Amino acid sequence: MWSCRLLGHRYRFRSEGREMLWMCERGCGAGGAKSYPAAADAARYAHAFDRRDSDDLGKRAPLLGLLPLRAWRALRRSQR
Repeated sequence: MWSCRLLGHRYRFRSEGREMLWMCERGCGAGGAKSYPAAADAARYAHAFDRRDSDDLGKRAPLLGLLPLRAWRALRRSQR
């Protein structure tokens, strides 16, 4: 796929038993697997690797650079 060649693969991680599996989300066929001694290890690593930077947008933001985003998040939290 051209998008993977230009932008790189977008891997999604999951675990099945003692194996952690990954596949490209764009459907180009790239992927792989790795075995771990315990199923809990595979699940832990799959969960850690499957995180997106956009999921944490505004949580680790610089104080001044993203001040409006921090304020919006604080306002949204206070409304709940």
